[in-house]
Amino acid sequence: MDSPHQFLSPASWKPPRGYANGVAASGRMVFLGGMVGWTGDQIFQADDFVGQARQALGNIVEVLAEAGGRPEHIVRLTWFVLSRAEYLASLPELGRAYRETLGRHFPAMTLVEVSALVEARARLEIEATAVIP
Repeated sequence: MDSPHQFLSPASWKPPRGYANGVAASGRMVFLGGMVGWTGDQIFQADDFVGQARQALGNIVEVLAEAGGRPEHIVRLTWFVLSRAEYLASLPELGRAYRETLGRHFPAMTLVEVSALVEARARLEIEATAVIP
């Protein structure tokens, strides 16, 4: 999947894997609130980390489409997780779920471990920023 944006990484730095150090973009900016792993009817169909991540990423794609956007327009993802250890333990399966949902598009990303989320059943919440050229 080609991106309409410029990925930024100093030539002297080790290339990032699974994320970008920075992204330069111009166009219509779209800001998505935190998405948890429930359906559009606010029903959790999974309690595991990867299942909820897959749903949250799918929710991002669905809301972004309302603005005419696609996954390759995402320039930033901020992940809030309840457990860093759970995130790290799930990386192989999470990577597959990510690529199935967003393709091989890796924007600037931040992951933060938090003590709680508003939705008690949520294992994670993901915010997204997109720029549609």
